[in-house]
Amino acid sequence: MATQNDKHGRQLGGELVIPVLAIVFTLYFFSTIWNSPWTAQVSAFMVGGVLLLVCGIFILRCVNWLRLDQGKLGFANLVNRDDLRTGRIGLLITTVGYCLLIDRLGFTLTTFLFLSLSMVILSKGRRPVFITLISAAMALGGWAVFIWAFDTRFPRGLFETTMKAVLANG
Repeated sequence: MATQNDKHGRQLGGELVIPVLAIVFTLYFFSTIWNSPWTAQVSAFMVGGVLLLVCGIFILRCVNWLRLDQGKLGFANLVNRDDLRTGRIGLLITTVGYCLLIDRLGFTLTTFLFLSLSMVILSKGRRPVFITLISAAMALGGWAVFIWAFDTRFPRGLFETTMKAVLANG
């Protein structure tokens, strides 16, 4: 039985957008860490290398599908009606919101909001109390590890400022 995908070929252009953007971001990231400590460079190159490897494998797979005439470089599947039903548009808006708000709200609060909203979207609104508790635990864990313990340069907001004062004054 031939499916719609078989008759017209798989639309690979839409599937290649994220891997191509991931490669561009990884290469940019590599260019920004040259003056970092060697331990940070090693970690960054290991994670980035794995990402580049996975993206490269997917791109080679797409090239093979094109060669075998099992796909086309079309973008028909990039945006469709299922994006609303599956929450892709909501996740995109949530991600953009995270990037725009992190400097104003700080790492912990923005991460909490991002995780909460993303999980609510993906679960289609089920178990909001559980999602809130998990998001709070993850955001607090991120704060404890990255800001409190390692004193990284993540954006500080009201939560981080308040916690610094509380911890300093006992």
